[in-house]
Amino acid sequence: MRILLVLAHPLEDSFAASVAREARAVLEANGHSVDLLDLYREDFDPRLSVAERGSYLTDKYDWSAAADWISRLQAADGLVLVFPQWWFNFPAILKGFFDRVFAPGVAFDNDPAGGRIIPRLNNIKLFWALTTTGSPWWVVHLYMGNPVRRLLRRGIAAFCAKGLNFRMLSLHDMDRATDAKRQAHLARVRALVGRI
Repeated sequence: MRILLVLAHPLEDSFAASVAREARAVLEANGHSVDLLDLYREDFDPRLSVAERGSYLTDKYDWSAAADWISRLQAADGLVLVFPQWWFNFPAILKGFFDRVFAPGVAFDNDPAGGRIIPRLNNIKLFWALTTTGSPWWVVHLYMGNPVRRLLRRGIAAFCAKGLNFRMLSLHDMDRATDAKRQAHLARVRALVGRI
C-alpha cells in the first residue's frame, strides 16, 4: 500500500515527529511504501491564493500552485496524519493542507444542483490520524465533543471518499505526560500501524 504520511509540527524534535518516525518505520517494515510529507520542512504555505479562492466554485479550479502536493495525495492508497491538537483544532498548516490540497476536482466535485459535494478521492482507502492533545480525555470528549475527530470523520473523510477505514489514536493530557506515558503511546502507535 502507498501511504502518504503527513506530519504537521514545527519542531523537528517534537513528540509528533517521534510518532511519525515510528509509524513510518513500522509501515516500511511491513512492506508499505511511505511518502513522508513534513509540511513545515517542505515550507507548505497554508494560505489559499487569490487564484485558488477565485476559482473555487468554477468548473476550472486553479490548483496549479499546489500541484506537487495534490499529485502525492492522488498517488496514495492511504493517508496517515500526525499532528497535535491546538485549541481543540488542527494546527493552521494542516487546516491549510485540507483547504489547498483537498480541492475541488481533486478531493470532491461541487454538485451543480447545489447539493452535497461529490467525493473524488476514490484512491484513498485508509484515513488515519495519530494525534496528541494537551487536554485530559474528559475535556476533549465530554466537554468539547471531540471536535477534531468529528471534523476528520464526518467532514473531510466522509465528504471526500467512500468506504474508508477511518481510525484516530490520541494521546490526551500531553502537557503532563510522563516519559512512560509517551513510550506507552508510541507502543500503541506501533501496534495500530502494524495492522495496516
